[in-house]
Amino acid sequence: MSTLTSNIHSMLVAFYQPTSTRYKILIEQKAFPSDHYAVSSHLQSRGIDPEDALLTIGSHEGQDILQTEDIIGYIREHGSSIAVVMLSGIQYYTGQFFEIEKITKAGHEAGCVVGWDLAHAVGNVPLQLHDWNVDFACWCSYKYLNSGAGGIGGLFIHEKYKDDMTRPRFAGWWGNKKENRFEMKQESFEPSEGASGYQQSNPSIFTTVALSASLQVFEEAGGVEALRKKSLLLTGYLERLLRKKVPQIKILTPTDPAQRGCQLSLEFRDEASMLKVMEGLYAQGIIVDERKPTVIRVAPTPLYNTFEDVYRFVECLQQVIKQIY
Repeated sequence: MSTLTSNIHSMLVAFYQPTSTRYKILIEQKAFPSDHYAVSSHLQSRGIDPEDALLTIGSHEGQDILQTEDIIGYIREHGSSIAVVMLSGIQYYTGQFFEIEKITKAGHEAGCVVGWDLAHAVGNVPLQLHDWNVDFACWCSYKYLNSGAGGIGGLFIHEKYKDDMTRPRFAGWWGNKKENRFEMKQESFEPSEGASGYQQSNPSIFTTVALSASLQVFEEAGGVEALRKKSLLLTGYLERLLRKKVPQIKILTPTDPAQRGCQLSLEFRDEASMLKVMEGLYAQGIIVDERKPTVIRVAPTPLYNTFEDVYRFVECLQQVIKQIY
């Protein structure tokens, strides 16, 4: 339903219920900018100063990734003032796959609502949101789900809230029960159960068809669990080749396969070098992705990339590096 940032706003309307002592929202320091904007503007809309209520957690100096024990420790220390913990399932810049189950448990033990931005996790790694007791999660479908730019977003709300009709929400007719949606009753809104009740308008046919086609391909490939097995091999192969052939390039992403998806984030010495590498790769038909100031994200996607693709990429990267470094 809707789009990722719109869904985040909808979930904050429903799940962010500040009190005089518990009113803060925790996100990671280097979360995708839209998450910062959404949380900051949502706080402002409630008359709450983001300078006070928006908490961020970052890695230690000299480290590139957040340690699970540090996140849990921060929640335990500050949890009495935190209303919502909302982190990324997979960190967009580093490619780190957070330990969702452990962090969610710690948040609940501190009395917090815990939600997740799964933009880089859905279609990339297996997720058991119900079993992990996640309160809510939002995602887009134009990354690993391949629906195309501006594709429809997704929303998860834990089953324990499916009959909770008391939460505030931005209601729309598409969230009304299907049984009487077309009766056009202006006087009463009867929400559907669970996440469906948070829909507002009927979605675009074009975006839903694009996503449906992609999901059919996922099903034919055996689903995310089967693809994850290939992904572990593909990204592991990429990492070994990079360390062997271009050891001067730093990999920001965790080395532990359980703490990453298919993405590896490569850090270059400065922005100018990174952009030259991008140009060199593009010239050889290699499509990767840059995130300023110094990172190129490489994601051998198991649905359509091969080991030959990985080998060719590293060979091309090695040639480009020799010309620049």
